Amino acid sequence: MITPLHVCRACDGLITDPDDAVAVAYEEAASGPGWTIWAHRDHVDDVDLIDPVLLRIMTRIWAAHRPAM
Repeated sequence: MITPLHVCRACDGLITDPDDAVAVAYEEAASGPGWTIWAHRDHVDDVDLIDPVLLRIMTRIWAAHRPAM
């Protein structure tokens, strides 16, 4: 049986040891199935799952709708 190889989201390195691969999230696709986000066991805390574009947009929305004091 062929063991699938995964790429670490934190360091972009190849995860060759199946016991070192940790699924940290599932990313939806616009059409079709999505994919699993993987990381090395030591890099799980380093994975940034927040989309910077979405964060910038939401920050502007929150700032515009902030109640006046």
